Amino acid sequence: MMVYLLSGVILALMTALALLLSRLYAMKLHYKDPKKDKSPDLKKTWAKFDELLSSLMVIHNLGVVGAGKTKQSEFFQTALDNACDLVNSSRGSIMVYDEQARELKITASRGISREVVETTHIKTGEGIAGRAFEKGETIFVTDPSMNPQYKGFMGYQEQSEPFISIPLKVKEKSFGVLNIHLAKERSSFSDYDLKFLTILGGETAVTLENIKLYESIENFYLEMVQTLARIIDAKDSYTGDHASRARERAVRLAKELNMPEQMIRYVEYAALLHDIGKIGIDARILLKPGKLTNEEYSEIKKHPVIGYQILAPIDFLAPVAQMVLYHQEWYNGMGYPEGLKGEEIPFGSRIVAAIDAWDAMRSDRPYRKALSREIAVEELKKGAEKQFDPKVVEAFLRMEEKEFQEESANSKK
Repeated sequence: MMVYLLSGVILALMTALALLLSRLYAMKLHYKDPKKDKSPDLKKTWAKFDELLSSLMVIHNLGVVGAGKTKQSEFFQTALDNACDLVNSSRGSIMVYDEQARELKITASRGISREVVETTHIKTGEGIAGRAFEKGETIFVTDPSMNPQYKGFMGYQEQSEPFISIPLKVKEKSFGVLNIHLAKERSSFSDYDLKFLTILGGETAVTLENIKLYESIENFYLEMVQTLARIIDAKDSYTGDHASRARERAVRLAKELNMPEQMIRYVEYAALLHDIGKIGIDARILLKPGKLTNEEYSEIKKHPVIGYQILAPIDFLAPVAQMVLYHQEWYNGMGYPEGLKGEEIPFGSRIVAAIDAWDAMRSDRPYRKALSREIAVEELKKGAEKQFDPKVVEAFLRMEEKEFQEESANSKK
């Protein structure tokens, strides 16, 4: 119910934003072509309007297409860059309120020194940004050197030009401030600058709310599938905490292989959820102490497909679903469900396959006791080029040897 509610809210917000943008564009088309008008001021105004529409669409598209892929820090930087470009400013910042610290901190900046970015922490009501945040009103400072609310704050010396602080609000509640400094060649912001920046700030706030709502849905789904993973571990008492161990090793191995951050996250989830399809397998087969019959083995082989069917409908887990589907494929093409070979198998699946096999060998099973570390190492080496990707095996054993040496050294202390 919660997922549908959040999805409905996001859809409503997106629809409203799309309607707003279409109306803005229709307003422009309603008037005569500015190119036929000889007034330079009017031409400049329409040019600004074009820039505003472009900036709004960039931010809007981040909320629609980038939700779940765009980090908040990247989103804030994009929003700030568009705001600065809109008024030809070389300096600006976005400050966001930290609920725990109870202060505003810079999360995106342009033309501001690193020292100022890292050390500027403003309480609500303090300084210009703090007042704009607290009152929820835009504040324009024409001469910072003469303003007692600004004078003396960190960055005061390097930011002497006029600037504007616009509160970023959702449902009339401020969550941050957009600060834009005036370009040095200009004497003041125009009325259009102020209006356009206010519109841009409003779009930024609403789009961020969309991203947060998407993240809420993402976290809800992840918690749900994590619970399912724990149910699987509980269903098979011999695997114990297998999913959690696989998850931890997967993260370390993905880093060892220098994978991008987003892919590390996908591999982590795939390792956690690779056996989720076993929820559809009879527990008597999973816990059978003796050799499986052909029929029973055929049932076991269905779990990657079942896992894929559980995860695939969840958009942000789509890449993970692919990794889960193919984690039982063999590097030589003798695996299942599709008999993929070599590079045809997703890289994340090849990582999960090696980790899964290692944990299985090092754990007690219904039909045997756990293998020793030495035997498990040899079995993994034998499986390279056959069952496993040799590059993955090499990286895994390098990582495992490093951890083994560290554990040995710590045990001697």
